[in-house]
Amino acid sequence: MARDPVELAGARPGPPFEITFDGRAVAALPGQSVAAALWAAGILAWRTTRVGGRPRGAFCGIGQCYDCLATVNGTPNRRACLVPASPGDTITTQEGHGHAGLGV
Repeated sequence: MARDPVELAGARPGPPFEITFDGRAVAALPGQSVAAALWAAGILAWRTTRVGGRPRGAFCGIGQCYDCLATVNGTPNRRACLVPASPGDTITTQEGHGHAGLGV
């Protein structure tokens, strides 16, 4: 009999809420990071590199590598693996250094 990770951990999360990623609705659970919510929705990349525009997402998962940078609620360079998802959050793909639209 297959069991899911929530069952195995004995977790009892609250009801899901909605965040958006590039205009797409994504379900998140209380306590999840932005990266975890995106992963659960099948989204594996939310940043492109400065040189070459290669896709990046979570790599280390503990905030050390900076591969998971995303623009969260208009603020670029947020480490998605460390930012707790909150109802109504807007996450957008970060391109390059994250300052393109900021005039920096």
